[in-house]
Amino acid sequence: MPETITVCPLAELPPGAMKLVELDDLEIGVFNCAGTIYAIEDRCSHDDGPLVEGLLDEQECTIECPRHGSLFDLKTGAPLTLPAYVPVDTFPVVIDDNVIKLEVD
Repeated sequence: MPETITVCPLAELPPGAMKLVELDDLEIGVFNCAGTIYAIEDRCSHDDGPLVEGLLDEQECTIECPRHGSLFDLKTGAPLTLPAYVPVDTFPVVIDDNVIKLEVD
């Protein structure tokens, strides 16, 4: 059964904002892409770069790795450009009473 972790109130993550959440040895990037909240593993599958330090494109809902420029789809975790070619994990997001929560296995 997945564990539910509280991220923050929805008002603290406005459109275009990003937040890093740490759970044990797992780091998760939480992104507000044009009003929709997504959560993906915060590591580029190419070289473990920190995705929350990258450039968020709200029109395409992608994040660009700051190290080598790989683009990742926030909805699926799939890499859209090289050098990354392996997807990163995504996590279900729940908005409960205007609080962002994640379900983590």
